[in-house]
Amino acid sequence: MAGTEAEIKYEEEYVRNGRSMNLFACRWVPENGNPKALIFMCHGYAMECSITMKSTATRLAKAGFAVYGIDYEGHGKSEGVPGLVMNFDLVIDDCSQYFTSICEEAHNKRKPRFLMGESMGGAVALLLHRKKPEYWDGAILAAPMCKIAKEMKPNTMVINVLSALSKVLPSWRIVPGPDIIDIAFKVPKVREEVRANKYCYKGKPRLRTAYELLRVSKQIEQRLPEVSLPFIVLHGEEDQVTDKEVSKQLYDVAASSDKTLKLYPEMWHGLLYGEPPENLQIVFSDIIDWINKKSQYGNTRMERELKEEQEHFVKSDL
Repeated sequence: MAGTEAEIKYEEEYVRNGRSMNLFACRWVPENGNPKALIFMCHGYAMECSITMKSTATRLAKAGFAVYGIDYEGHGKSEGVPGLVMNFDLVIDDCSQYFTSICEEAHNKRKPRFLMGESMGGAVALLLHRKKPEYWDGAILAAPMCKIAKEMKPNTMVINVLSALSKVLPSWRIVPGPDIIDIAFKVPKVREEVRANKYCYKGKPRLRTAYELLRVSKQIEQRLPEVSLPFIVLHGEEDQVTDKEVSKQLYDVAASSDKTLKLYPEMWHGLLYGEPPENLQIVFSDIIDWINKKSQYGNTRMERELKEEQEHFVKSDL
């Protein structure tokens, strides 16, 4: 199915993962067919791409970028038990397989490629970078889940009990905690839209999902110094879902020589679509300016691949 919006072409497809599951994927590309860069969206927990991320993707596509997204297993329009993530590593494998297949298409070979992750999607982006450290040209991390905020995390005894139960009752929805929708999105209308979206998971997190989120967030926090790609991390000062202090820590300790930190006073967790229009304008101005600067010139990854390609041709001629 395909359609157009202004100067943007929107397309949907289903791709099959290694576990024989159909995963929903979509893209927003400039109609001129010559994007300045490729952006791969990693959506947040319980969210999906085609509706909740539409405004984000549209803004970026109108700025001249091709935007690609995929709904994780158990999320959005993809197959799986709604809201259930049995193994976060498999989510990373699915995203890596799909995103790299787009990058390796002939017409995309010379395009800069960026990961864009929101909340849990920030964790996805960082783990995709760890999987292929030299592959990505940069990352946009909006309130990334590098650590679960104290307000969201059960106490240690509860965590231990839930971790044990998750192995035998993975889909149980008994994990305690506040309503994320209420504390993530500042604009009431956005909260209503998320609740009305049948593709967004509602209710308490499933046991195995909660265990996996705790596992990978702890792992990411411990390995922040290994982050080496260029990145911009953005965080609302009033975020109650993910910890802005860990975004500061990421900026401080990451091995990246090219890194930017933006903290926004009085903004909440949902920086990409949960804030008033004037705040969204500020956030997206920062994001688009950053991507434009990174896309303007060649980078070491593209130079290295071009050199390897030339060396291959020389050897083939000998």
